[in-house]
Amino acid sequence: MHIAIAGNIGAGKTTLTKLLAKHFKWEPHFEDVVDNPYLDDFYHKMDRWSFNLQIYFLNSRFRQILQIRKNGKATIQDRTIYEDAHIFAPNLYAMGLMSNRDYKNYSSLFEMMEELVGAPDLLIYLRSSIPNLVDQIHKRGREYENSISIDYLNRLNERYEAWIQTYDKGKLLIIDVDHMDFVGNPEDLGSIIQRIDAEINGLF
Repeated sequence: MHIAIAGNIGAGKTTLTKLLAKHFKWEPHFEDVVDNPYLDDFYHKMDRWSFNLQIYFLNSRFRQILQIRKNGKATIQDRTIYEDAHIFAPNLYAMGLMSNRDYKNYSSLFEMMEELVGAPDLLIYLRSSIPNLVDQIHKRGREYENSISIDYLNRLNERYEAWIQTYDKGKLLIIDVDHMDFVGNPEDLGSIIQRIDAEINGLF
């Protein structure tokens, strides 16, 4: 079983991945931000490093999915390969931060990869407002995220909402995280677990 969590920067994907992995005894797979050699450069000069960053993430996510399929364990994944291709890369292209040539190259590579990997059994989308995202980003205090603009987050949010409206690759669970504290409030985490249980029981 493959569960994946999608959501904008600061929505709480990594935190919820850890909590659900612990509760359900799932094997967690996290987004590679610590060892990513392009992330810091990207946030300081997006137009120069956008293609490099997106290729790195695409490669990392593709390898993750192959590993998930190979090991056969119940797994929860922090962010999906679809978000790279349907949200982040097209957003950079639309903002003029990725060239037409690079974007076509990237898209062609993704389309080939998509044919080789299956969609998650359940996609959990964390829906969040911009003020909540900004608050969470400031709280975690990652230095390279200090330069993220409200406009950039807003563009991503719009693309997330458009993508989720058309998502049809498998089961989808939408969780509004604005008024939820699944770290500090056990009842909030419990309600999420109940909803996931209901979805999972319908998978078999």
